[in-house]
Amino acid sequence: MKSLPIIVLGGGGHARVVIDALLACNEQVLGFVDADPDKTDVEGLRRLGQVEYIAETYRSDKVLLANGFGSIGMPGARLTYFEKYKQWGFQFISVIHPRAIVSPSTTLEEGVQVMAGAIIQPGVSVGENSIINTGASVDHDCTIGSHVHVAPRATLSGTVRVGDCAHIGTGAVVIQGIDIGAESMVGAGSVVVKDVEKGSTVLGNPAVRKS
Repeated sequence: MKSLPIIVLGGGGHARVVIDALLACNEQVLGFVDADPDKTDVEGLRRLGQVEYIAETYRSDKVLLANGFGSIGMPGARLTYFEKYKQWGFQFISVIHPRAIVSPSTTLEEGVQVMAGAIIQPGVSVGENSIINTGASVDHDCTIGSHVHVAPRATLSGTVRVGDCAHIGTGAVVIQGIDIGAESMVGAGSVVVKDVEKGSTVLGNPAVRKS
């Protein structure tokens, strides 16, 4: 059965990556929505209107959504619009770039995005609206919560657990068996060798809590 047409939320940098992945999968993308009227074209697609345009124009059973809002730290607009459109009955497509490697035993919830070059090994679960970004590596039996961003080239060793709304920065490394608390941030390039408390920020090699 052919997929429904897709509208992308947002018109920034992450939206470009999402659109590129969707087009690489030969999906039908109608366009994007964004608050900035000066963004008239993203990767050859036209701006359809404000973000709320979708709910005003389409029935929830006639289109799928792709979340093009990125996140640095707390997910912000990405989380807000995901929850808002879910309340309105819309569904989000999971985006898996054809050059990502995802084990068949991986569980991906609604709206997960796995970008080019990412690797997800057996037994991994990824919660809704999370991003496994370009070239990131998630090893066996990791549990990743909802609205998480595993940034480009980050590496999670086996059995790591990441709480909701956490951010694993670009190039960070997390050794096996670590718990990353919800709403926490691991700084870019950090090496995490012990558990990270909920809501905290850790930096460095080895990573320590920022005062």
